[in-house]
Amino acid sequence: MSTKEKQASTQTLESGFEPYVAAPGEEYMGKPMREHFTKILQKWKMELMVGVDKTVDHMKDEAANFPDPADRASQEEEFALELRARDRERKLIKKIDKTLQLITDEEYGWCESCGVEIGIRRLEARPTADLCVDCKTLAEIKEKQVGK
Repeated sequence: MSTKEKQASTQTLESGFEPYVAAPGEEYMGKPMREHFTKILQKWKMELMVGVDKTVDHMKDEAANFPDPADRASQEEEFALELRARDRERKLIKKIDKTLQLITDEEYGWCESCGVEIGIRRLEARPTADLCVDCKTLAEIKEKQVGK
């Protein structure tokens, strides 16, 4: 097995999708590419929503009124951490919905800052990316300088 084949099979196993292989002369963000990213985003969204359901079920099942204040505090801290994680995932679901709308509007795949193609591999790594690598790097440098 060649290195490329190993990398492709590893990526398929880890992320659950086949890397997109553009046909020679294929238009960037044509219908097949948009369908590929729609599938990735919908699968990701479903996984996040399943996680939310699991958290709700877990919190219902594990909710107990411990007489020991330390036990009660530990459980409350555990629930707080889970809720923070779910809040981040809720925001991510909103971003996924926004990205799916961009695909529908055929505006997906181009940098919001400079307008160049973001690139298939970057979008497969981070399907909600809205900046190309160069603009994202500049934004991160500016963020560090401002200290946010």
